[in-house]
Amino acid sequence: MDQQVTLMHPETSSPDGLGASSALPADLVEQVRSRLRLLALLMLIAFAIDPLLFFGVWAAARLGQGALPADHARDVAFYGFDVAVVIASAVLFKIARSPRVSAPHLRTIGLGYEVAVCFVIAFRTFWEYYRDTGILPNLTWAPAVIILFPLVMPAPPRLMLPATVTAAAMPLLALVLLDSAGRVPVGAPDYFNTAVGSAIAVGFAFMASRVVYGLGRAVAAARELGSYRLEEKLGEGGMGEVWRARHRMLARPAAVKLIRSSLGGGSHPERARDVVRRFEREAQAIAGLRSPHTVELFDFGVADNGDFYYAMELLDGIDADKLIRRFGPIPAERAIYLLRQICHSLSEADSRGLVHRDIKPANILVCRYGEEYDFVKVLDFGIVKPADTTDNGQPGLTREDAVQGTPSFIAPEQALGGSQVDGRADIYATGCVAYWLLTGALVFTAETTIGLLLHHAQTVAAPPSTRTDRPIPPALDDLVLSCLAKDPSHRPQSARDLSRRLAEIGGAKAWTQERAQSWWVEHQPTRPPIAVT
Repeated sequence: MDQQVTLMHPETSSPDGLGASSALPADLVEQVRSRLRLLALLMLIAFAIDPLLFFGVWAAARLGQGALPADHARDVAFYGFDVAVVIASAVLFKIARSPRVSAPHLRTIGLGYEVAVCFVIAFRTFWEYYRDTGILPNLTWAPAVIILFPLVMPAPPRLMLPATVTAAAMPLLALVLLDSAGRVPVGAPDYFNTAVGSAIAVGFAFMASRVVYGLGRAVAAARELGSYRLEEKLGEGGMGEVWRARHRMLARPAAVKLIRSSLGGGSHPERARDVVRRFEREAQAIAGLRSPHTVELFDFGVADNGDFYYAMELLDGIDADKLIRRFGPIPAERAIYLLRQICHSLSEADSRGLVHRDIKPANILVCRYGEEYDFVKVLDFGIVKPADTTDNGQPGLTREDAVQGTPSFIAPEQALGGSQVDGRADIYATGCVAYWLLTGALVFTAETTIGLLLHHAQTVAAPPSTRTDRPIPPALDDLVLSCLAKDPSHRPQSARDLSRRLAEIGGAKAWTQERAQSWWVEHQPTRPPIAVT
């Protein structure tokens, strides 16, 4: 890619007709849900205190055969209002917790709640304050609620303004009803003072709405990449950031990996160009591969601001690193089942003259894929290179004298900085992965990276069977050790050869889809999407 081209261009409007950036990002919508829950909980507690005290005194009086104090008897109506707000707050709390309630519906319910609460606050305050003092208060807490709501629940100003005006009219409505019922005498100055306070609250609320919602839209606009809208940051890797995203026309979820221009090298433009070219090469390498066990690429390009990205399938699974750390070593037959799928991906790469050079458990994703279980996807072709070229033959893509790969899973020829690295380096790394799957231990450990590299270059590995209490077939023990041979010529010479030898081990077919499904149902009953880093 010599030119910056976005392969799928952004549409002029979103499917909801509000514009490409009119909707808040999903993670901000979830924040709105949590804020509404907190607000509802606080209002519930605040309005529940007086009724609890009232009914506590009432219960004590009844138990003691005493009469209810006169002032308590007069306050029954006020406590009825409190109970109504408590019930409404509990309902809002429950609704805000439900993912089945869409953001627009939740927003409508929240604005309705604001109007109702403002009416109750104004009505109760005016009535009770006049009864106790003989005068009307200049202000109630209703304006504070009106100003607070745009901060808690961002909404388009064109929607927030009518709701805010309606909420601001509630104190005036309360005065009219109290005057009509003969509860409180209301004069023109009282209406004027209340109207001024409400008008000021509307002004502040409208300005807050424009600022807060504008910031949300700015975030959404910044997350537009071609036809994909970034929704949630899932993680960071050596090559950049990974986001959960959604195609705006197809509503298809995806994992978008990107490197922002600001992450590429800061004040070092040459380094920035190197990182972007390396990132671009990863996308091109994946795009050329068709193995079902290689992560699928949907789209890639360069955004208007210079951020390079590509979109991949969003997978439901767990990487092999977390799998073993969480659940411990796996049976030999399951390890064989997973390793043969890794070999399928590497075999195609090898047939195209490509070397992955960073096979490790974190790059092996074990998935539920359609109706299949324990389906393997090989990730992160970020340092892939043609087997017949050296790093120096690709200026700018890797640094000269830099060791490429992960130290705990690196082949001796890579550890020594050799220029002739071929597919057998991936065989060595696959042997390290097999060791991890079978034993839950690394082949070698050391206090320093240099010490670890020297172990891979010089130290003979202990058989996997000596590092675990689980049974390991002798043939599998020997095959893993052959993959870990220091001399590449003593290893299986291709991923296809390794897969064939794995299939010949006794009990290799003992891991069935039925067993895999049972494991997933027991250990991973939910289906969280996985970040591809």
